Amino acid sequence: MVKTLTKTLQSIKNKGKGIFIPYIMAGDHSEGLDGLLATLDFLAENGASAIEVGIPWSDPVADGPVIELAGQRSLAKGTTLTAVIEILHGQTSRVPLIIMTYFNPIYQYGIEKFVADLAQTSVKGLIIPDLPHESEGMVTPYLTNTDIALVPLVSLTTGPERQHLLTDGVEGFIYAVAINGVTGKTGNYRNDLDKHLAALHEASEIPVLAGFGVSTKDDIARFNKVSDGVIVGSKIVQGLYEGKIAEIAEFVQYGSDYDK
Repeated sequence: MVKTLTKTLQSIKNKGKGIFIPYIMAGDHSEGLDGLLATLDFLAENGASAIEVGIPWSDPVADGPVIELAGQRSLAKGTTLTAVIEILHGQTSRVPLIIMTYFNPIYQYGIEKFVADLAQTSVKGLIIPDLPHESEGMVTPYLTNTDIALVPLVSLTTGPERQHLLTDGVEGFIYAVAINGVTGKTGNYRNDLDKHLAALHEASEIPVLAGFGVSTKDDIARFNKVSDGVIVGSKIVQGLYEGKIAEIAEFVQYGSDYDK
């Protein structure tokens, strides 16, 4: 069975459009988690292909300063993985949702229960940045008969053989990390980045999206030339926090309407 996230993003790719996935931090809202559904509706209304929902954690090794601060604000409001799933339970999203969380909260929740509860929501993808490929067997058996895809992250330093290992048989999309380091870093991209993205396209039949450091319209245009679209986190998180609703709406629309 081809999973919903794969089918949704592939359909956008087939139409010649760029895929645009905004990231938000669950609970980083003036109303805490009570504002989550409204934020998801806002992003879906403005054309988001899917939405990545971050779960705050006390030791976010992959998060840059903007998202780390958002996580701290969210934790201060009492956000937990359990509370997020409870909010999403029974709610239907117009676009697939993707949960981004570290492994420790999943382990504390109970891996089997976590997947079973998640399957009762609109979540169609799962990103666990601190779970190495060699340990994915702790999670993947529970995902087999669900509509939830485990999305791999592939860094710039990943060699060809490991690229194939990481992307073999996966669904959803390939998360190509466009910079070395944490989220939110912008500016100088490595000279071999385009070659890296091209190799990922050759290694996988599913969409390849660029993330980490994507924050401007120029970035969107740049990466749509060499990938199937982008994931944008820090700009979205900071803009929503500062109340720049019109600016964020226009940015999401630009990314979602991008013609390849």
